[in-house]
Amino acid sequence: MRIDIDSYREVLDTLTRNKSRSLLTGFGVFWGVFMLVALMGGGQGLKEMLNRNFEGFAQNTAMVWAQQTTKPYKGFRKGRWWAMDYKDIGRLRQRVPELDAIAPVLFGAWGTTNTAYYDDQKTTPRIQGVTPEYANIVAPKMYYGRYINQMDMQQQRKVCVLGKKIYKDLFKEGGDPCGKSIRVDSTYYEVIGVDYNASGSMNFNGRAEEKITLPLTLVQQTYNRGNEVDMIAVTGRKGVVMSNLSPRIRETIARAHLIDPTDERGVMVFNTEVLFQLLDNLFRGVNFLIWLVGLGTLLAGAIGVSNIMMVTVRERTTEIGIRRAIGATPHVILTQIISESIVLTLVAGMSGILLGVLVLQMLEIGNTEDGIVTAHFQVGFWTAIFAALVVSAMGVLAGLAPAARAMSIKPVDAMRDE
Repeated sequence: MRIDIDSYREVLDTLTRNKSRSLLTGFGVFWGVFMLVALMGGGQGLKEMLNRNFEGFAQNTAMVWAQQTTKPYKGFRKGRWWAMDYKDIGRLRQRVPELDAIAPVLFGAWGTTNTAYYDDQKTTPRIQGVTPEYANIVAPKMYYGRYINQMDMQQQRKVCVLGKKIYKDLFKEGGDPCGKSIRVDSTYYEVIGVDYNASGSMNFNGRAEEKITLPLTLVQQTYNRGNEVDMIAVTGRKGVVMSNLSPRIRETIARAHLIDPTDERGVMVFNTEVLFQLLDNLFRGVNFLIWLVGLGTLLAGAIGVSNIMMVTVRERTTEIGIRRAIGATPHVILTQIISESIVLTLVAGMSGILLGVLVLQMLEIGNTEDGIVTAHFQVGFWTAIFAALVVSAMGVLAGLAPAARAMSIKPVDAMRDE
């Protein structure tokens, strides 16, 4: 049998051109998988970064503090300034039994700037006095030492816990500062711990990393605050919805200080539960949008692969007809076309996953502080496996129409095709 060399070369050129075209079309699948992985990992990292703003805060927490009244009540005009006192703790325990932890907070002397010294280093901290129960509401992240305990309160020990920034400002060389003494204005305090809880944007009277924490009783004595309380932090018992308790908390404190119980600005109750719910709802929408965009891009890439495979089948009509004529079954033709489609989408998809993971890893390295990763911009193992399965399914779907076209080709018609 005589073989036409020119015709053979033409068939090779056609196959090579089809493969190049297929690889170019596979870029759509590659880009879709890359976007899906990158968006999911980026969304996870963004969620962790936003969660850092509420780091350490219990989800069923409320903060109560006094503000200028906005409503007249029992002969008092609006605009009156007032202050909570230590008796409000007992009132809340008695009248709102659903509360779990109740912790008063003092913020030192108002309108003054404190200066802390250690050797030749100095910084300007914020002072706060707390009870041990405060750790159940805003959990400290102890890097060194311990937090304030009950013995510190009872004995009015001159001890302190340093925030992250204060520690770095005073102890430039690092190391464990516990047992060392610092001077705040004219008073010396022994350092018993370092709290690395930054608290993000959730802060009261300054960021946690810029504060020096003292026992509440010591602040009362040192700054001559008497029984005043600047803020009361509370948490609800398990299963209690804090938003349902907020009106009762406000009413309990308001009536004791002759304030209208409906004056929401006069007795400010800040409910963190609402913020956590808002954050969860926000990221549910973000995740839905990520999957919608990623799968939509994948589908567009699969349609492109299907179209180019259809063109490939059309250009290989003569070849398919010859193979059918010499005994190739429809099943063989079907397997060949679908296999090419799956391989093309899998190669493009796995390449997209690898590039997405690499980009996310670079973002994660860029969000490292003190050797600690602050946000994890990565997708889970099973998420990557699921993405690979989706790509495989897309490959099968992309090859169905071209395979059906190839199976419908009759050998006689194919061999007459020009």
